[in-house]
Amino acid sequence: DWQYVPRYFLNKLMMAKATAITVDSDDWFASSNEDDSLNPLDLITALFLCSDGFVHQKLALKMSMCQFSVPLLLPNCDTQQCTLMLWAMRDIVKKYRPSDLSESKGFIEERIVLSELPMISFVRLGECSLSKSEILNKLLSNSQQYHDTFVHHNMECGDIQRRISNGLTEMTWYLPCGNKNMDIFSEPVAIANLRGDIASFETQFSFLCQTSAAVFVFFDQLDSECELLMNKSHKAQIFLVGNQQSKNFRVDSVEKLVTSLALTENNIITKNKLINEATFVKKLKKIISDVVKNPQMKMSIEQMADVAHELGIIVDEDSPEYKIWKELTCLEMEERQRKELRKKQNDSALSKAMTCFISAISSSHRERCYFLKWMQMNLDNLSRTELSGLRELYKEKCKDSENKQEIKEIDQQLSSSSLGVEHFFREMGQIYEASLYLPETDPLHQQLQHLPKLCAQLLLDGFPLELVDGDASNIPLRWVSDVLSQLNDLVSPKNKILVVSVLGVQSTGKSTLLNTMFGVQFAVSSGRCTRGAFMLLIKVNEDFKKVLNCDFMMIIDTEGLKSPELAQLDNSHEHDNELATLVVGLSDITIINIAMENSTEMKDILQIVVHAFLRMKEVDKKPQCQFVHQNVSDVSAHEKNLRDRKLLLEQLNEMTQAAAKMEKKEKYKSFTDVMEYNPDTGNCYIPGLWNGNPPMAPVNAGYSEIVYELKKNIIQQLGKFREWITSLWNAVKHENFIFSFRNSLVADAYMRLCTEYNQWEWEFKKEMYKWVTTAETRISNFGSFTPKSQISDMNKFIIVLKSEAITELTKWETKTLDSLKTYFDQPEGHVYLVEGYREDFSNSIKSLRRQTERSMFNQITAAADIKKGLKELDKIRDTYTEKIEKAVFALIDECHKKKVQMTDRDLDENFDKMWTETLRTLAFSEQQTSNIYTSPFTYKPKGSNDTIKDKGKGAWCWTDHVKARQEIADSIISACNDCISDQIKRKTNYHDTYIQEILHIIDKRLNKTDVDIDMKFEVSLKQHICGSAARKFQKIHESFIQENDPYKSLQKHKEKIHKPNSETFQLTNVLPINIFLDLISKSDFESFKSYIRSYEDYVKWWISERIRESFSSQSTICELEDKHLKFCMDHIDTAFKKATAEKSDSLKTFVVKICTELHDKLVISQDALDAFMVLNNVDQEQFAHWLKECVQEMTEALTVKFKNTQFETKLSQLHIKPENELFTRVIGCGKRCPFCKVPCDAGGENHTQHFASMHRPEGLGWAMWDESQKLTTDICSSLVMSDEYFHCRATKGEWHPYKEYREIYPDWNIPPDVSHQASNYWKYVMATFNEEFAKLYDAEPADIPDAWKRITKEEAEENLKKSFIIR
Repeated sequence: DWQYVPRYFLNKLMMAKATAITVDSDDWFASSNEDDSLNPLDLITALFLCSDGFVHQKLALKMSMCQFSVPLLLPNCDTQQCTLMLWAMRDIVKKYRPSDLSESKGFIEERIVLSELPMISFVRLGECSLSKSEILNKLLSNSQQYHDTFVHHNMECGDIQRRISNGLTEMTWYLPCGNKNMDIFSEPVAIANLRGDIASFETQFSFLCQTSAAVFVFFDQLDSECELLMNKSHKAQIFLVGNQQSKNFRVDSVEKLVTSLALTENNIITKNKLINEATFVKKLKKIISDVVKNPQMKMSIEQMADVAHELGIIVDEDSPEYKIWKELTCLEMEERQRKELRKKQNDSALSKAMTCFISAISSSHRERCYFLKWMQMNLDNLSRTELSGLRELYKEKCKDSENKQEIKEIDQQLSSSSLGVEHFFREMGQIYEASLYLPETDPLHQQLQHLPKLCAQLLLDGFPLELVDGDASNIPLRWVSDVLSQLNDLVSPKNKILVVSVLGVQSTGKSTLLNTMFGVQFAVSSGRCTRGAFMLLIKVNEDFKKVLNCDFMMIIDTEGLKSPELAQLDNSHEHDNELATLVVGLSDITIINIAMENSTEMKDILQIVVHAFLRMKEVDKKPQCQFVHQNVSDVSAHEKNLRDRKLLLEQLNEMTQAAAKMEKKEKYKSFTDVMEYNPDTGNCYIPGLWNGNPPMAPVNAGYSEIVYELKKNIIQQLGKFREWITSLWNAVKHENFIFSFRNSLVADAYMRLCTEYNQWEWEFKKEMYKWVTTAETRISNFGSFTPKSQISDMNKFIIVLKSEAITELTKWETKTLDSLKTYFDQPEGHVYLVEGYREDFSNSIKSLRRQTERSMFNQITAAADIKKGLKELDKIRDTYTEKIEKAVFALIDECHKKKVQMTDRDLDENFDKMWTETLRTLAFSEQQTSNIYTSPFTYKPKGSNDTIKDKGKGAWCWTDHVKARQEIADSIISACNDCISDQIKRKTNYHDTYIQEILHIIDKRLNKTDVDIDMKFEVSLKQHICGSAARKFQKIHESFIQENDPYKSLQKHKEKIHKPNSETFQLTNVLPINIFLDLISKSDFESFKSYIRSYEDYVKWWISERIRESFSSQSTICELEDKHLKFCMDHIDTAFKKATAEKSDSLKTFVVKICTELHDKLVISQDALDAFMVLNNVDQEQFAHWLKECVQEMTEALTVKFKNTQFETKLSQLHIKPENELFTRVIGCGKRCPFCKVPCDAGGENHTQHFASMHRPEGLGWAMWDESQKLTTDICSSLVMSDEYFHCRATKGEWHPYKEYREIYPDWNIPPDVSHQASNYWKYVMATFNEEFAKLYDAEPADIPDAWKRITKEEAEENLKKSFIIR
């Protein structure tokens, strides 16, 4: 049954099992009958003879990985020729650290066939009692790390007679690690071992003598005339190694040969009874070390091909198929050529490089395979050379701390210097997608239609296909979908697929794990870390199809999460989260690869994964996951980690519940509701990959065994793959807001914190408004209707009020801060995830208290000063009114005494005569008006505006600074005018706090602006606004004086006294998208212009319009008015009842009781009372009856008046404007993105980090190119992860990289948009109104991409809804 032996060996070797070449008693090599046994070398020779070049490479790579020797010269017993295995070894890449790099900790990494190393060869002449191969193994092993690199006589089956492997020359390498205490040789060296007697294999021996630095000839008996050793063309040093203990050893023959060869004593090494094996090996090591330190010859395996040709040895690369594709791929492409390809992808003609590439892969299957292999190796060599130089430069620059900028640039080059075949396939996919936009009749469109089928065939051949673009983190959906469609057609109906993927932190051995488990070849060498995600197809054998119930397995390898390259960006978590969500969603089973020291970071990734599954309603699948814990070798690991597994499951359950609550899918209570997971079987503990210290360490045998067990477990646990890719990627792309946070739990916690804060803020504002309104009412009624126990002095009363205000403010500030503390103290809600925002919200609360306190004190002071002024007027008026009252009573008495019935006309004449005569006797002093312009007051501006904030970019900058300032000025003037209008509507006297409030508004707005402001501009603006305000305040001041003039006041009393029976007691996170949808529905440029240029004004206007729409129904507003009217009437009725219940000695006392009861509820006009206070002696019951009737009539009159008053009039009379309050609660802090001018979305006013959910093309924010003056279509969220630069006033005109924008704008957080695309909404807007925006900004129209022009209005609306996740 030898037919099974190769498969058995190959299975072990593909698993990188270090014991593959050693056999157990039940293995296939051994047999009780020696004739049926097989020497391992014969098996290896047979495998190489019976397989093609690609299998040769896989065999050689795995053997080298296991530290087995690999064939250098392969004998063919049929042709009696040997072959140099150059191609077979081309895939082997080695890393090592020679002695000269030990201090700098540098290393060399290169393809081993290109490495020029000294080679030491070991051969046998005649029979030899010493085991050459066993001595070699001891020579290459240190005392702690013995390994059988070469098969030897004392190994099991090693003593079986060789049938076809005589003449085989094997090769291995000793590579130092840079540690003197561990390294056997301080320099790298190649070791060759020829099997068989050199007398029988002269060609192989000649080859070794011409390519080696030294050849060690093992012998027992020597012929003094040995012609083999006398060949003068041999370049290698000859060392003779003999065993004096052998019966055939002859000293004289050796001495003669030494003389003939002119050898020294150092070239003769013999073993006798006095020298044990350890000492003998040590002596060999010393001699080899001396040779290696000063080698006479160094030669790469590639250079050995020339020697082979001279000796008639076949080179495996001599066949035409090798040569053609080698020549084709040796183009030595540089990095810049790749960039040129991108620029040409939309040109009508393909670049020469891509035309060549597409043509090559369109050839036959075998030629295509060789081409791609050569391409891969040459590109890797090119990248490796580039990386090596950059690493050296990086080290050099790091020695000087002042080279920070250069170090960053080199670091970026290190990250992007890797060039591979995947970049050409990526380019091919992009060219294909671009061609789809060409007319079907276009030659290029037709020329490229076969590419998806070609790539599908490559997938079937075992080549990986890039699923996620590693640089842009984007899936080329159309390309991938078309490839998979073609794949489906090629394999249909056998098209069932199971998907296995791996996730893990970078450099935790994910690719190695997959390679070992499935025998695939994902890139694992240094500088070739996986970027993005790759999928690879494995055909399932017929035997396993029934077990797995599938025809193919799709293996997905992903780039490492938390990679250092991306960690420099604050939003690297966004990239990680998207990748994790996509990959887990596509997989039937996901391997979560955790190096024990990185388990915490993987938990972060799992949080967003759990959340994603809950959101994908259309994907009805329940995937499974397997946790692999790397670098755990203890046999008790599984039992010891039981507690950790339970804790992990608890945390996973917590994540699931939080995500389910956020999505209102509370039925999901545990992690297992979302994913198939068993804590006992779903965890695998794998020991470290290497058994010892690399580079000479073989693969740990335990690693392969445990990985095999893991594979069996996965198969036991174990399609609509193309549809899943599309739906999943769309779901991921539309999760912009979620992914801008570290994970879903942070997003959930932050949103709930914002909601809570808004509620606390509104409660605080509402209570303070109620309190200050009551305080103003108490001030207005002070001295007239205040309880006797209260203070009589106004100044003292104000001090008391301010003290009460501070108490009230402190109470509510403390209450709000306590609410914040309670919120963060709760065990639920994952509040610890937003602990970083705690201080921001705490500062916002304190800031709110300071602003409210200043506003309240201003209102109290203003009300008190106005009341004092009215008090003086009241004193004057009271004096005059007393005299008028006496005259009136005298006239009434005179009329009574006449006892004559007087007509109304007589009464009028007598009253007018009396009034005129009385006024003549009064001396009226003219009331003086103040000059508002010269009113002195103290004002200290807060904040400074010396920060330069005007922006620029790349090849463009912001233009027309004057216009930008004008916009800011217009916005501030509008806000101040609103404040002035509010004060005018109060119809009170002017107060200095009014101007102070305006100056405060100006300072606050200036501190928030993004435009450079100097002192001259600030002073001019304040003079203009305050001058305008002063004129308006002067008018209200003069009107107030006129209204309260004592003479005019008495004239008003004339009618009231004359007609006492007249009516005298009359008492006086859906908003943004709705705005966007409303804008686009109008398709009106002026509206977009207003929104972008004057965001605050437009949003306030829009809110006002919505308020008007909401209250346009008469019944809605009437309900609200009736409620408030009833509230007032109930208070008046209660006051009546209390006053009536207490007997009063006069009408005045009765009225004062009513007013005192209402002193903090209603402002009662003294003038209104004066009309009937004259009638002090009237019947109180009758008065109370008529007063109730009047109040009832007034209620009815007010109801009618409310119904007849226009809503706009009612809205204008409100002291607090609803649109302002709503705007304040949704606008955030008002800051704008320094690049595209989109407003900040962060919650709370005093946050330290600004961010926006959706950025837009910068041309909409007035950005244009310097030279062409064209508006730019660039998007800042893409630029911040590009290599572009910007310059502006903030950079003092110096160019600054976008990636480091936070050095200039540290308070802005712009999450990178790796898709390099803005929302379709803003693309549509810019494409539609390109000409208009250009005219507005005095610029040239932007070069709008064709794709933007094809976006329809409906697509823009749909995209907007998806961006805001409207369901």
